Amino acid sequence: MIRVQQEDFNIGQEIDALTSGNTAIGGICTFTGTVRDMGSDRQVTAMTLEHYPGMTEKALAEIEAEAAARWPLSASLIVHRYGRLQPGDRIVLVITASAHRQAAFDACQFLMDWLKTKAPFWKKEEAEDGIQWVEARDSDDDAAARWKTDK
Repeated sequence: MIRVQQEDFNIGQEIDALTSGNTAIGGICTFTGTVRDMGSDRQVTAMTLEHYPGMTEKALAEIEAEAAARWPLSASLIVHRYGRLQPGDRIVLVITASAHRQAAFDACQFLMDWLKTKAPFWKKEEAEDGIQWVEARDSDDDAAARWKTDK
């Protein structure tokens, strides 16, 4: 399940809604990303995330489907926010659930690595010295590269 929204989310409520009644789940892994106040040697006062509706949801659904094809997941959820956010605000939530913990851990890490490199979101940081777009990081590409498979 995926959602792209401006509103904040409640992590506990999201876990409960995703896993309620499924007693075959043995492990739940979550990742929550937040806005940092430091970006590239400058103090960030706000971050704006932009996306193209329709295209973004399609890309997130494909990323989630890839995780479901690789690991025996009982359930998964990606919630990604957009709009203007402040330091400390939640940006993204990934939840994976499986009968076994390792699948939940691996799928959660895979989803975050691929979201960082394949999800069509654009970020700009605001600071006292102005606004700048956030560039892709080599470290994110390196993290995602380990999940690539030869087809």
